[in-house]
Amino acid sequence: MTAPFPKYSSNEGVIDAARAALGDLLIDAVEAVSEVRLDVRREGLAEALRVLRDDLAYQQLMEIAGVDYPDRAERFEVVYCLLSLTRNHRIRVHVVTDETKPVPSVTGLWPVAGWLEREVFDMYGVLFEGNSDLRRILTDYGFRGHPQRKDFPLTGYVEMRYSEAHKRVIYEPVRLAQDFRNFDFMSPWEGAEYILPGDEKAPEAPGAPTPLKADEVKR
Repeated sequence: MTAPFPKYSSNEGVIDAARAALGDLLIDAVEAVSEVRLDVRREGLAEALRVLRDDLAYQQLMEIAGVDYPDRAERFEVVYCLLSLTRNHRIRVHVVTDETKPVPSVTGLWPVAGWLEREVFDMYGVLFEGNSDLRRILTDYGFRGHPQRKDFPLTGYVEMRYSEAHKRVIYEPVRLAQDFRNFDFMSPWEGAEYILPGDEKAPEAPGAPTPLKADEVKR
């Protein structure tokens, strides 16, 4: 049985309404995979979100996410996911920045943004101007780096373990039990042109004997 109403309202007219309401604050607006994306100017972010909240009825800030594109001059995108309860519709607002240019905080519009901005700061190192409590929230005290940046090492810089000698948790430089292995995803059953590490130490095993023909079988 299907619901008598759509899961979300149609995107029809949403981009036109956003263009009219945001004016010069809006850089671009596109619809893709049934979602509307608005790119706004970083310095006008707080005003753009206020307009979307008060004039276009996107009352709730559901999430703030970060994306890292290291090849770009402004490598970070900060994405604001808004929900309109009265219109049953969602929209995304994007701004771009780098490691030094701060993004205006929107804690004055949605107090919950304080925690969400701290998550983006912790994971990516994006600064938020106006957030009075911009400190780490997901990683530990003294954590080095920002783990969701594309250039952050997969192993991190330190590892944590409980020490029986010290009777507490201690931090140590990362020590790998073995080196990373490189996989080429080629099956040896399909004629891989390499020797697996260690196979060179084993003597070459003779192949299976060729089956006898019927007239060669001793009776």
